[in-house]
Amino acid sequence: MSDVFTLRGPVKKDRPEPVARSVARRSLDGATLDTVELEPTIFGIEPNMAVLHQVVTAQLAAKRSGTQSTKTRKEVRGGGKKPFRQKGTGGARQGTIRAPHYPGGGIALGPKPRKYDQKTPKKMIRLALYCALSDRASESRVALIDSFDAWSEPKTKSALAALGALGLDGKVLVVLSREDAVAFFSFNNLDHVKTIDAGEINAYDVLEADWVLFTDATLPRAKEDN
Repeated sequence: MSDVFTLRGPVKKDRPEPVARSVARRSLDGATLDTVELEPTIFGIEPNMAVLHQVVTAQLAAKRSGTQSTKTRKEVRGGGKKPFRQKGTGGARQGTIRAPHYPGGGIALGPKPRKYDQKTPKKMIRLALYCALSDRASESRVALIDSFDAWSEPKTKSALAALGALGLDGKVLVVLSREDAVAFFSFNNLDHVKTIDAGEINAYDVLEADWVLFTDATLPRAKEDN
């Protein structure tokens, strides 16, 4: 009787189902308005540490200027004359005193300007962001307000009062829309607060902050199917 073999594809790691979490929706004075259910696929997944590490590393690498530069023997000033005659000295022949083994000479195999950018798939970048938001949501470090419409003019004093009323301490990442110019200038002078456009939010900035503050307009939600 011949043996029967069953062909199976690769088995994916079983991940737990997204966790349903909620956040209190408050006003700028700290008063609770209602409770909002967070999107489980964005704020309730299990963080993938490998993806987070790769995406954050790529983001930090992209921030490097890459402007370091050393001069080679042909770029160092001087050394155009042969230091001594070719033969009869008993020493090795030399063509220039700007060779790497001479003091003041060029650098062999030294660093040159380059880019440190790493190509990262868009799906991986999005997954890393969701993992970072889920991590902050699991620690109840996600805050939500209705809007910044109550501010008519930029005032740092108003920004400090709002952070105190909401109980946000440490580093705070405030996610703004393009209409929140007053809020942007209000938080601009605070060293422990970083503002970011809703379309530019990323995993690194979320992980670096102790709190992430959203408004109704900037809170990530699931995309509706057409």
